[in-house]
Amino acid sequence: MTSQIALAVTLSVLILLTVSGNILVCLAVYSTRRLRNVTNCFIVSLAITDFLLGALVLPFSTLYQVTGEWPLGAHFCNIYISLDVMLCTASILNLFAISLDRYFAVTAPLRYPMLLLPWRVGVILATIWLVSVGVSFVPIHLGWNTRDLSVQNIREGDPARDCRFELNPTYVLVDAFATFYLPLVAMCWSYHRVFLIARMQAKRNISTRRGSSSSPGATILALREHKATVTLAAVLGAFVVCWFPYFTFFTIMGIRNEDNPPRTAQSVVLWLGYANSALNPVLYAMLNRDFRSAYTKLLCGGQRCKTRMRTPISAMEEGLMSRHAPPPLKEGLRPRTCVLLQEIENGKKVDSNTTTGVTVTIVANGNER
Repeated sequence: MTSQIALAVTLSVLILLTVSGNILVCLAVYSTRRLRNVTNCFIVSLAITDFLLGALVLPFSTLYQVTGEWPLGAHFCNIYISLDVMLCTASILNLFAISLDRYFAVTAPLRYPMLLLPWRVGVILATIWLVSVGVSFVPIHLGWNTRDLSVQNIREGDPARDCRFELNPTYVLVDAFATFYLPLVAMCWSYHRVFLIARMQAKRNISTRRGSSSSPGATILALREHKATVTLAAVLGAFVVCWFPYFTFFTIMGIRNEDNPPRTAQSVVLWLGYANSALNPVLYAMLNRDFRSAYTKLLCGGQRCKTRMRTPISAMEEGLMSRHAPPPLKEGLRPRTCVLLQEIENGKKVDSNTTTGVTVTIVANGNER
């Protein structure tokens, strides 16, 4: 009984973090005019998906995990499993869409406003949900995921208080490669390209500043490059750590036609994947400066909390800038950071209506003017 209570409390805390964190993301976008743009549609879609997972799926997963029985009937069991697969798939595909969005923002900043049109974002989001429904409700309720191609859990002889997700090799391979392994490869490639471009631009800016009298500016750029690298590593690392064990286990069990997979191993890898939905508000929003500012207004509403939330790197940057601040420039000539840091930290894009010759020089030469 003690272990069951401890497990129930732990999983309930995870559910609370998932629901509250993703609600906070949606409220931040709704209440902050600066965040209401086309780019953040992907982050909002991700937050809504993870919120629905935490509200509609995780409570029933906790009940089944703690009690070891499914008391809600076979038909609702199939609906629950379908929701689980659909929302987890949509969450992963939203992460994939965010990685592609940032890749194009960094590699093609001048064409990016023309690429990310509202109707294209709508098509991408509709595709994500169609694919998610296509690998969840459709095959599960038609029996395509089982070995005998009959609908699971409602056949004669199926345990009355059990809720099993049956698998066959075809369904497993199609689902795993279409919704995880291929997006994972694409995410690794896109984030690797983003990192290389950021590193190249940061080195060019540092070498340029070292030749002038403003050497502390090179230190600031180096700190920001390090911060951007850590951000990319956290984003990709969390995704791999949370979902790779589950899909590996899922694929192996399906190929081997295991009727009764190890219960403990299945629970561990499943909840590790669920944990990614609690981490997403931190990784895709809190590491963004504009979202941090919106969080501060929603949670604290004062300067005191805002000061407490500053990172050591930000404080060091401010100290360096206060001691070596250059003369104030006109608005149109203010120094700009490299494209990656503009994307990762500030969440801003190059607007096609405000693109100038100065921006072209920055992209072409990698130098700040």
